[in-house]
Amino acid sequence: MRTIFLALALIATGVHAAEEADDNPCDKVENDVQTLECSAYSRTTAEDLLKDNYQSLNERMQTAYGKNPAQLTDITAKLKAAQQQWLKTRDADCAVEAFPATSGSKAFTIAQNDCVARMSDERSEFLESIGQE
Repeated sequence: MRTIFLALALIATGVHAAEEADDNPCDKVENDVQTLECSAYSRTTAEDLLKDNYQSLNERMQTAYGKNPAQLTDITAKLKAAQQQWLKTRDADCAVEAFPATSGSKAFTIAQNDCVARMSDERSEFLESIGQE
């Protein structure tokens, strides 16, 4: 079971790492510790991008609806509620995805990190697409 998780982690983080800067913990993953470091890096990077894209979306809404305070308030509230709900769903889904591994183990943490990174990247793309001209 552990080998399966490590293989999945290497595949998932390897794809994400290929999109990142030249020097990161995912460059030469050869053992469990490096896999864990890579998954943590991928998660942090994806969550940072998610926050940036959420902020950019709010800025686009400010530009689009800034002259109409009622609409701006409405869309801002909807975006906030949607994002909060999505975060809860992501975290719950990732807990399910990592479930076969023992909570607190390296395999569990890697699986959870990889899930959060993958889902956050997908959400970032979605947020980035909203309100684009």
